[in-house]
Amino acid sequence: MKKILGVLLGLAVCSATDAFAANCSGLPSAAQLRQAMLAAGKGPLIGGLFNGARMWGAVVNRDGEICEFITTTADPTQVWPGSQAIAKAKAYTANAFSLDSLALSTARLYTFTQPGHSLWSLGQSNLWHPGLTAPPSGGSGGNNQIAGGLIFFGGGVPLYQAGKIIGGLGISGDTSCADHEIAKRTRTELGLNPPGGPAVDDITYSSVDGPSVFTHPLCPTTYRNGIFIGNEPPATSY
Repeated sequence: MKKILGVLLGLAVCSATDAFAANCSGLPSAAQLRQAMLAAGKGPLIGGLFNGARMWGAVVNRDGEICEFITTTADPTQVWPGSQAIAKAKAYTANAFSLDSLALSTARLYTFTQPGHSLWSLGQSNLWHPGLTAPPSGGSGGNNQIAGGLIFFGGGVPLYQAGKIIGGLGISGDTSCADHEIAKRTRTELGLNPPGGPAVDDITYSSVDGPSVFTHPLCPTTYRNGIFIGNEPPATSY
């Protein structure tokens, strides 16, 4: 009887492991994610504060479960610790509000969620689970769990394979504009762009592209696709 129970327990563990692997099927491993993010930072200028050199990256599957999260630096304490949760929440958000037929980056949700607009308070609908943040020194950090959290500025993009959405990618560690640029380039490096191509859910700026409900404010030292766009204007009132 003990032997039978041992075999059954072993099969259960194997099944759970296989299920986890299947849940993240088609999504990048930690090594692949880091390689793609580093490659993304080597192209045309990213802008921001660090030119995209100090980043957290996170991937969730279609269920919103965290599959991988990494930093681009060898020492994770040299990336803003607060950006880990933001990267995971951006990945969750991009996946949560995208479909096979609609790729919606977190950058495109900015205006909708501001006071006076139609999705104001959306961020209260699915709060971040703080227990699923790992210390920079390491830890599970919510792998294979849904940490939730909703972020409505640049840095999160949905991931696609053969025209079907399979999850989301979140990037954080610089300005939101720079985060979006790295996320967009990383998705291309991974070969996981939406059917409409890498620019179908690209960030837009009202000062350049005209008024839109999908627009995003400028950041300090804003670049898009290697072209300088401008700077966030100084505050004149609060």
